Amino acid sequence: MDDKTKFELEFPIHASPQLLYQYISTPSGLSEWFADNVNSRGEMFKFIWDGSEEQAKLITKKSGERVKFKWQNEDDDASYFEIRIQVDEITKDVSLMVTDFAEDDELEDTKMLWENQISDLKQVLGSA
Repeated sequence: MDDKTKFELEFPIHASPQLLYQYISTPSGLSEWFADNVNSRGEMFKFIWDGSEEQAKLITKKSGERVKFKWQNEDDDASYFEIRIQVDEITKDVSLMVTDFAEDDELEDTKMLWENQISDLKQVLGSA
């Protein structure tokens, strides 16, 4: 079993933390930018892209601040992805911090995927 590399990305975003939280924590918000469609039943979220489905469990959620999901098809118990809203105490600038895991040969592709998805999010928010 390959060990995955943990990485963190930071994306400055011009939006309020309350608004952003709706887009990272609800099926309707996530389906605007993260996947083609998102359904949830309790803590289980189903993400749909081009007809393929992935299930993830919402393992942590803190209102206005963060969500953490674990893909259900991953054997590697340590991996997850987390989207966290960070506000600079002085400037009040808002950033989305993404923590994810990828195998070394997929690292750059995974980072690019996040960059594309966050770019979609910024367009939805009108902050691109």
